[in-house]
Amino acid sequence: MIRFLRASELEHHSDLAASMFRDRTKQFRDRMGWDVTVDQLGWETDQYDALNPIYVIAENSDGLHAGSMRFLPTSGRTMLDEIFPQLKGGRTLSSHRIWECTRFCLSPGAGADTARLMLVAGQELGLSMGLSHSVGVFDRPMVRVYRRLGWEPEVLGTENGISAGIWELSRATMSRMCEAAGIDPSLLRKWCDAARIDVTTGNGTQALPVSA
Repeated sequence: MIRFLRASELEHHSDLAASMFRDRTKQFRDRMGWDVTVDQLGWETDQYDALNPIYVIAENSDGLHAGSMRFLPTSGRTMLDEIFPQLKGGRTLSSHRIWECTRFCLSPGAGADTARLMLVAGQELGLSMGLSHSVGVFDRPMVRVYRRLGWEPEVLGTENGISAGIWELSRATMSRMCEAAGIDPSLLRKWCDAARIDVTTGNGTQALPVSA
């Protein structure tokens, strides 16, 4: 199943959270060689995990992490603005309708089915919140992966093998991907609606429930 959780809710899903952060260590530090911070528990976390992001998490039947990604509004602090501003191609990306997606992670052994499920779940979250686009930073070869999965970003800029991209959110794209993968979109909507996440739009004055 898919869980849509605020960081503040992870304490109620301790095994799932622990396996997610440990899988992030395995992927980003051990497999990809990134210079990331890992604590004594073996968890990979950074300063953006402290901003109460929304996590989209694919949960295995054993209650542990299969795949995940993290969302923050571009109207607040983001990795793209603070660490990779040179990759934005001169564009201003600060809007309550554009959220940043980072830390796309798959557990060891997870394959294309889990990756595709994560992408359509992220689209469901964004569309349910009234978003128009998602932005993110990724290794340049991931463009081919996103293309194979059916949702290729527009690349904004690339430097030293790292790219920034922007994805347009649409029901048409999501429906096409769900059909190709045999995913029931109504199930995604059910999981998303059940989350009842409050979304602050960046100025701290408006809270929106996740809904159609």
